[in-house]
Amino acid sequence: MLLYAAIPIIGALIGYVTKRVAIEMMFRPARRTFGWQGVVPKHRGRIAGIAAELLTTRLIDPREVLDRIDVDRINTEIEQPLLNAVDAIARDVITEHHPNVWEALPPLAQDMVIKQVQAATPRVVAQTLSELRENIDAVVDVKQFALAQLTKDDDRLVRIVRELARPELTFIARSGIWFGFVIGVAQAVVWALTKEPLVMPLFGAAIGLFTDWLAITLVFRPRQPVWRLQGSFHRRRAEVAHRYARLIADEVLTVPNMLAAVLSGPRADRMLSLIQDVVADAVNEQTRAFRPLGRRVAVGHLHRAAALKAMPMIPHTARRANGYLTNAMDVAGMIERRMLALPADEYESVLRPAFKQEEPKLIVVGGVIGAIIGELQLLLLLVG
Repeated sequence: MLLYAAIPIIGALIGYVTKRVAIEMMFRPARRTFGWQGVVPKHRGRIAGIAAELLTTRLIDPREVLDRIDVDRINTEIEQPLLNAVDAIARDVITEHHPNVWEALPPLAQDMVIKQVQAATPRVVAQTLSELRENIDAVVDVKQFALAQLTKDDDRLVRIVRELARPELTFIARSGIWFGFVIGVAQAVVWALTKEPLVMPLFGAAIGLFTDWLAITLVFRPRQPVWRLQGSFHRRRAEVAHRYARLIADEVLTVPNMLAAVLSGPRADRMLSLIQDVVADAVNEQTRAFRPLGRRVAVGHLHRAAALKAMPMIPHTARRANGYLTNAMDVAGMIERRMLALPADEYESVLRPAFKQEEPKLIVVGGVIGAIIGELQLLLLLVG
């Protein structure tokens, strides 16, 4: 009797073990080993591509994000580092391109020129931000930027998917215990009536196959409540939206990452041109300080020189405003609100591709493991 009573317990064990194996096979190993690579690492390009497409077409509007920035607040936040940067850039550019003119000026006059340029910087910041809002698509490919960030290292996407799906993964593992136990009861009854040796491995395989399929299916189905039953991922939409928004805002669409994409991405030359045009007005206006010397200063090439020196200094200069920019742009809030409004199929695409790509293989592996454990059950019963 004890051996018969053990059959459902072993069924529950099969259910749990096959689920744990399936879960780990989704994420491990990171690189191909013995012919297998974790589903998420193997297909991270495709999974990241779907995520980037959803982010940039449905969840994020770059212009709306930039419109939330108060330029006066930015100028206040970065006032001192901005003045220091302008001082260094102006002195370097003028010394490099017009050393004789600059050296001919007394120190008081040099300081006057620098202060005039510094006085123009709030307007330069405002005009640059305005131009960026109008030309954001020309300056940065937001979809490619998001894709690059999601695939930047082997761990980032795995970490995001695992964190987002943690309750679902726990549900899958625990459901295997109950499904396996119920099928194990039926297995014990059939064995008691037939004593057929094939019952054990066949039921073991069935437990592995069916419970893997059922557990994954119940994560996403039904999409809408049916008799109080709803897929756990859809039931948790509010929680998922909040968590996903925070993960993306904290790891992908951060202020430093976005600045880097604008300043050094594939379209950085467009940003350089934009800054050059804005700086041109300020340089043209401030070069009248040289006129008392009776010298003619060619300023055309100063524009590009000033823009080139400004580009790498922007991230450091803007660092003090990172906190304000993060709060003002509210990327997390925008993603969360828009996720809550998505149709069920689009919302599901946040996680479903991670399961779907190799789902049949994971289910088959569960069946094979179940059959092996079932065969071991048979040996135990025959010995007993």
